[in-house]
Amino acid sequence: MALLSVAGMTYMSSASTALRSAKHRALDVQMTQLCDAGVQTILRTYWRDFKSTQSFDYLESTCQNASTEHPKAVTTGTMSGVGNYSVGVISYSEPNGDDYTRRVTLRAVGYIDSNGNGVLDSNEPAKIIDVKVTFQLSRSQVFDYVYFVNNYGWMDGFGPSDLTMNGDIRANGDFTFTNGTPTINGTVIATQNEKLSTGVSGNISGTPVKWTNSTYATYQGGSGTYVSRMRQAYDSTIHGTKGSTTYDTWKDVLFDTTGSVLNNQLIGSTLQDSSGSRSWVKTSSSSTPTFTTIDPAPAEEVIMPDLGDIADYQTASAAYVDTKATYADGTANPYYGQGAYVDVWNSTTNAYQRLTTSGYVNGSAVIVGTSSHPIKIHGPVTVAQDAVIKGYVTGQGTIYTGRNVHIVGSIKYVNAPDFRGTNPTTIDNKNEKADLLGLAARASVMMGNPNSFTSTTLQYMSPPFTKSRLDENGNTIPAFNAYDTDSTGRKKYQSVISDTTMNSIAEGINQIDAVMYTNFVGGGNLGTSGGGVTINGSIISRDEAMVIYSLPMMMNYDTRIKERTLSQKPLVDIKLPRSPVLMKSTWQDRGTTYGT
Repeated sequence: MALLSVAGMTYMSSASTALRSAKHRALDVQMTQLCDAGVQTILRTYWRDFKSTQSFDYLESTCQNASTEHPKAVTTGTMSGVGNYSVGVISYSEPNGDDYTRRVTLRAVGYIDSNGNGVLDSNEPAKIIDVKVTFQLSRSQVFDYVYFVNNYGWMDGFGPSDLTMNGDIRANGDFTFTNGTPTINGTVIATQNEKLSTGVSGNISGTPVKWTNSTYATYQGGSGTYVSRMRQAYDSTIHGTKGSTTYDTWKDVLFDTTGSVLNNQLIGSTLQDSSGSRSWVKTSSSSTPTFTTIDPAPAEEVIMPDLGDIADYQTASAAYVDTKATYADGTANPYYGQGAYVDVWNSTTNAYQRLTTSGYVNGSAVIVGTSSHPIKIHGPVTVAQDAVIKGYVTGQGTIYTGRNVHIVGSIKYVNAPDFRGTNPTTIDNKNEKADLLGLAARASVMMGNPNSFTSTTLQYMSPPFTKSRLDENGNTIPAFNAYDTDSTGRKKYQSVISDTTMNSIAEGINQIDAVMYTNFVGGGNLGTSGGGVTINGSIISRDEAMVIYSLPMMMNYDTRIKERTLSQKPLVDIKLPRSPVLMKSTWQDRGTTYGT
C-alpha cells in the first residue's frame, strides 16, 4: 500500500510537471508571438518612412540617445485573445562613421495581462527579446541594368539591327516590344506594380531577338566601332565551368545566352515576369521563339533611389576623400587623398578652372570638354541647379544636380574601358583605371537642345503618356508634365541656363559615355545629326522618353558598376545613388517568466 502510494504520488508529480511544461510551452508560443507583433509594428513604421524618404531623419529624431534605461519610440499594443506587448528602441548607432548605415536594437516584452490592468505585474507571465536590425542606404539594384524604367517599359519600331542592347533591361511594370523585334543580349524583366495609376500585372509582350554566345563573341572580335565596350560572352575556357569558383568570380559581368538555375539562383539570359522566368531562343526576327520555364516565381519590383534632398548629396560631396591608395595591380592611385571636384578648361586664362568649392556648385554649371582639354572629374560633386554638359571627359565620378542634367552633345571618355581579351583579371586591372562618369538628376536628364524639342518629343514627357503613381505611403505622385513650370519659372524640360547659351553650344548626340540616373524623365532627341546613337553605360529613369532620329542604336552596359557576388563591391565605385534596405541580424531571447 505504501509502495502504491509512493508510486501514485510520483505519477501525480510527473503528471503535474508534464502539465506545467505543456502550459509553459503554450505560454512561450503566445509570448513569442506577442514580441514578434511588437517588433513588426515598430519596424513597419520606420521602414515605411525610410523606404519613402530614403533618409535617416525620422530615425535620428526619434531614436537618438536610446538606452535600456531610457528607451525611445516606445510602442504598446494588444493581440485580441493572446496578450499585450511593449516595444522600444534601446540602442541606436552609426557604425564606424558609416553615413549610409544605422544600427538599431529593439527590446520587446510580450506578456499575459491576467488582471487586465494594462501593465505588466510581477506575477504575470512575460517574455523579453532583443532584435538587432540595420537600416542601410546600399548600392541600388537599378544599376545592374543597361535600361531601367520605374514605369512601363516600351520599345517601338525597332528591328534586330536597328536596336541592340548588350545588357539586362528591366521595368517596374509591363514591358512591351511592338512593331519590330530589337536585339536584347541579356535578361528582360517586367514586374507587377500596383503603385502605377492603372495598376499593371507585370507581363512581357513580344519576344526580342537574342544572339548565341558564339555570334556575340564573333561580333565582339570584329571591327565594329564599339565592340570594345561590350561585356564578354561566357566562355568556359576563360571563365570556368558553371559552379566553379572561377565562374562565380566572373559570372556577374558576362553575357550568357542560356538561362538556367544554378545553386538556386537564376543565371544567364531570361525573360522574367509575373508568370515566372523562362529561357528563350530567338536568333532572328523571322524565327519562332522557343521557351523553357525554369522558375515559376514571379519577378519582384526593385526600389528606385530618390534624390529628394539634394543637401544630403552636397554634404557627401564635401566629405568625400578618395581612400583607395593602390589599384588592384599594386600601382599607386594618383588621386588618393583628394576630394571631389570638376575642372574645365578656361580659354581666357589658358588654364583649368575648378568649378566646385568643396565638391559643390552653388547655382548651375556649363561643363564642356574637348579632346585636347577634357572635363576632369573626381568623386561625387553636386550642382545646386542645372548641369549642362557635353564633350570629352576624363576621371571617375558622379555629377548630382538639384534640377536637370542637360546633355547637349556627345559625351566621350578620353580613356575608355576595353572589355576584350582572354584574361579577365588583366581586363579588370586596366579598366579599373579607365574613365567613368555618372550623371544623377533630382529632376530629369534631358538629351539634346530643349529649345528644339517638338511636340513629338514632348508628348512622351507629358500625360497621358506619363502616368501618376503612388508612393510607399499611398500618396499620389502626379504624372510628370514637361509643360509645367517649376519654381525657377522655367518649364520642366527647359534649362535655367539661357536659351542663347544653350543654342550656342548644343549639337547632335551620337554617343553618351555615362551612367545616367533621373528621378523623373530620361529622354529627348538623339541622333539628330545622323549616324545613329550609342550609349555606353545605362539609362535609369522613372519615365523614359528617348526619341531616336537616326539608326542604328546600341546600348552597352558598363560592368564596372555592377556589384560582384564574391566581393560585394563594384570594380569602380563612383558613389551612385543608393536605395533603402532593412536587414534583421539577430533575435536574442533575454528570458521568460511564467508567473505565479
